[in-house]
Parts: sequence; structure tokens; C-alpha cells
Amino acid sequence: MRFKVGDLVEVRSEAEILATLDERGELDGLPFMPEMAAYCGRRLTVHKVAHKLCDTQTATGLRKMERAVHLTGARCDGSGHGGCQTACSMYWKEAWIRRVEPGSAPATTAPPDAALRSLLQISTRRPPEAGEERFVCQATELLRAAPVCLPVRSLGQYVTDVRTGNAGPIRTLTSLFIGLFNRVQDSSKRFLPKRLRFLGGRRWGLLKPGLRGRTPTGSLGLRPGELVRVKSKQEILGTLNEHMLNRGLGFEEEMARYCGKVVRVRSRVERCIDERTGRMLTMKQPCITLENVICQGVYSLNCPREFVPFWREIWLERVST
Repeated sequence: MRFKVGDLVEVRSEAEILATLDERGELDGLPFMPEMAAYCGRRLTVHKVAHKLCDTQTATGLRKMERAVHLTGARCDGSGHGGCQTACSMYWKEAWIRRVEPGSAPATTAPPDAALRSLLQISTRRPPEAGEERFVCQATELLRAAPVCLPVRSLGQYVTDVRTGNAGPIRTLTSLFIGLFNRVQDSSKRFLPKRLRFLGGRRWGLLKPGLRGRTPTGSLGLRPGELVRVKSKQEILGTLNEHMLNRGLGFEEEMARYCGKVVRVRSRVERCIDERTGRMLTMKQPCITLENVICQGVYSLNCPREFVPFWREIWLERVST
């Protein structure tokens, strides 16, 4: 890896980036998206080295990504993708950025490149199906951009985590232990009868949902900026079915780490792209995102992707100021 966490970089000009892209607007299967063009010429720091990622489409585990980073504060605003509100941390190929020294003169501002803008506008859509618009973004194409699985036993990934600054040694060892524990538990659920499974085959965090059948709903009418408290684990588990879902939305072990914390509402989420199909999903009841609440990858082998979790309002309670 050429970069480490904290490195100061400058995003190359639109013309320079266009020269790296194929006819689909991609480099090594990874799209350069319209939302990224606004960062051209800007200086940011490397937030994480994106050498691996969680497969959230087919659940194969970790995938290996080549020569890419996440930049501080550079999340997708969905403006080029129908207003998607997932707020993904965008991937930047090393060819799209250059390292600069603090205090050095910035590059001359380059005008927008019409050819790049035209290519990106076309490459964000795929042929509609049954008259329904379908989108293409980095999230929908990650399995092509990172086709190689990265098993837990691949020790080099943990060395990279530490050497790049993605995670410290203790955090990395903790994540490795949790990863091994989860693999054992998953195997026990596949091959052992229930009476022989350790702790019922539950993954680290040992969450056990409390409902069967239809799950409850709740609405607080929360707005951005309001203070809320994340309810306790037991209260939230009482709203989940046996698959850890509340009306189709999952609650994960990583999210349980925020139980009891007081945070501010970041946004109400009504629209998001389905990574597997490219369809724009409209939620029957909006979800909530919370400020500075992300998936930190502790329970997923230090995955640096840093998803912004979606929260049901029934999992939150308003805090009086």
C-alpha cells in the first residue's frame, strides 16, 4: 500500500481521472461516480486504507480490494443516484489521488471536463427492468471490484491493518478473536444439533431476539439535530424476530455497542439503493441515522467500510434538553 491513515492527498483533476477510466467509467471494476467529481482538486486526508471490505450482497465474508482508500469526510450524497441516502464512504483508487506535503502549493484549478461528466451520467444507470429505473454505483459493483475472497486465516490482512494505521495491535487481535469465534459458531449451526451448540450457536455479542412472527412498529417523528438515547439491548431484542429483523430491517451485533448512548439524529432516511439489484427502495416508514454512529468493524475483522447503520425509531427514545 502506498498510503497510510493520516496522509494528506489531493484528488486529481477530472481530465487526469478520465484518462484512468474505461468505457464504463471504471478502473479495475470500480466506478468513479458523479458525486466524486466535486472533490477533484481538493485536499483531504486518508481516513482508512480500503484493502478489504465486507460482502453485503452474497455474505461470503471479506473481499480483497486492491490499491484503494477512503478519504475523511468523503461520503456519497446520492445526488447522482436518485437521492440515495445510504451515505456510503466512497472508494478512491490510488490512481485518482496523489500525496502532497502540508503547506505545499495546491494544483492549478482545472475546469470541469465535459467528457468525464457525460461518461459518468451514462454510467450511473443500467437498462431498466419492467419499466423500473436501475442504478449503478460503487456499492452495486463491489463484487466485481473485489472478486477475491479474503479468509480469516489470511494473516497478512491483519499486518496491513496495523501497518497502515487502520487499527492498533490490540484492536486487531480482538477483532481476530471475534472473527474466529463467529466462524466456529456459524459452523456449529450448520453441522451440530441445537443441544450441542455452544451458547446456541450465537455470534459474538450473544444477541438473542425475543419475538416470533410479526414485529412491532413505533414512530417518534424525529428530526435532524434532536437528541436521542439508544435503547437497551433487551428492549431492542424484544422488537426483533428470530432472524434479528424488525419489519425487514436488521439489527446487528455492532449496533448493540451503542446501546445506552445519547446521540443526535443525523437524518431521516426514505430512499436507498438495493446493492444487489440497483433498484431504488422507498421505505414505508423512514429510518434514522445518527451522528458519528458507524459500523467500526470490530465484529467484522476490521472491515474499514464504515457503514452508517439505519435505526428504527422504536429502538430510540427522545431525550429532553
